[in-house]
Amino acid sequence: MTHPCDDIRGTLSRHLDHKTIVLGVTGSIAAVETVRLARHLIRHGADVIPVMTPAAREILHPYALEFATGVAPVTELTGAVEHVEHCGARPDNADMVLVAPCTANTLSKIALGIDDTPVTTYATTALGSDVPVMVVPAMHASMYDNTFVTGNLDRLREHHVAIIGPRREEGTAKIATVDAVVAHVLRMLGPHDLDGKRVIVVGGATAEPVDDVRVLTNRSSGTMARALALTAFIRGADVECWHSGLSIPGYITAKQFATHGDIIGLSKEAAHADVVVNCAAISDFVPERHEGKLSSETAMDLHLAPAERVNPYLRDIADTAVAFKLETSEEQAVERARVRLQQDDFDVMVANTTASLGSDCMQAWIVDRSGHVTPVQGDKQTVADRLLDAIA
Repeated sequence: MTHPCDDIRGTLSRHLDHKTIVLGVTGSIAAVETVRLARHLIRHGADVIPVMTPAAREILHPYALEFATGVAPVTELTGAVEHVEHCGARPDNADMVLVAPCTANTLSKIALGIDDTPVTTYATTALGSDVPVMVVPAMHASMYDNTFVTGNLDRLREHHVAIIGPRREEGTAKIATVDAVVAHVLRMLGPHDLDGKRVIVVGGATAEPVDDVRVLTNRSSGTMARALALTAFIRGADVECWHSGLSIPGYITAKQFATHGDIIGLSKEAAHADVVVNCAAISDFVPERHEGKLSSETAMDLHLAPAERVNPYLRDIADTAVAFKLETSEEQAVERARVRLQQDDFDVMVANTTASLGSDCMQAWIVDRSGHVTPVQGDKQTVADRLLDAIA
C-alpha cells in the first residue's frame, strides 16, 4: 500500500530519484518549516527519513513528519541501531544527512562528536562513514555570532560539513529558505559535471531610454536565464547572473543592467569565465535620447540608431560562448542561428521562436559549430538541462 506522499514524488524533477536523505530536525521554531522542506525534496524524487531530537518533538509532532514523508520519524535509537542501518558503512546507506533546522546546541555537539540525541548520533555515524552531511543553522543572531558557535562552524567546515548560512532578519539568523536548502541539496547530490567551472548567464531585457520616463525595450520574462543559472548551480558551477531586475536567489552572484551599454561595461570588467550564455532580449536599436519628458499631446518621430552588438564582447570573456536567436518561425530561427554562429564565432546558438515568449514551455533547436541541429522541447528547466548537456 502506497502512502499519499507518493502522489507528489517526482512532480518537480527526477534529480533526486533513488536518493535517500536523512532529515534531522532539532529544537528550533524553524522546525515548523520541515514539513514543507520534506515535501519539496520528495517532489524532486527523494526518499526522506525523518529523525528528531526530543526538543524538536516539543515544537513539531512526529505525526506531521510522518504525514509529510510516509515514514515514521526516528525519535529514539533502539536495538535496531537505526543510525548504523541508515548511515553506517553499508552499501545501501543514505546518500546524505541534512540537519534542518540546526540549533547552536546541535551544531556544536556535532563539531565535538557529542552524541546524546538521535540527530547527533546520526551525524557522527555519517561523518565516520563518509556520508555527506549538511547543516542549516537557525537561531538568534547573537547566538550565531557567539565565538564558540562560529568556531564550531569553522570546525565543521574543516571536516567537509556543508553549511547553508541563515538569512539575517529582525535580529535573528533565520533558517535559509526552503528553495535555497533544496537547491544546495540538489547541488550536493547532483552530477557535478560543472564542478570548478565559472558560468555567466545574461538574461532579461534591456531598456534603452527615450526620455527621462520612457524606454524602448523587448518582451522578456527572464525565465530562461533564471532556469539556466539555477541548473548550472545545481550541476556544480560557480554561477554569475547578469540580469535586468529578475528575482535571482541569494546563493547566486547577481549583477544588474539596464541598457545594452551596461552589458558591454560588465563584459569589460568581468573575470574570465569557462562559459557565457546570452539569453537576454537585447535591443537592436538605441533611440535618440530626449531630456525631460516628451509631451504626449503632439505627434513625433523617433530616430533609432543600430545598437552596438554585445556578443563580440561576451565572446572575449569565455572559453565557450552560447547565445539565443529569436525569429518568428523554425526555419528562420535555425538559419539565422547558423549565420550568427559564424559571424560571432560562438560555439552554440539556440534557435527559438516568438511562440515561447511569456510561456513556461518552449521549443528550441540547439545548433553547434558543425551545423548539427538538436531539437528540444519542454519547460525552460528542461531546455536549460539539455543545453548544459551539450556544452558540459
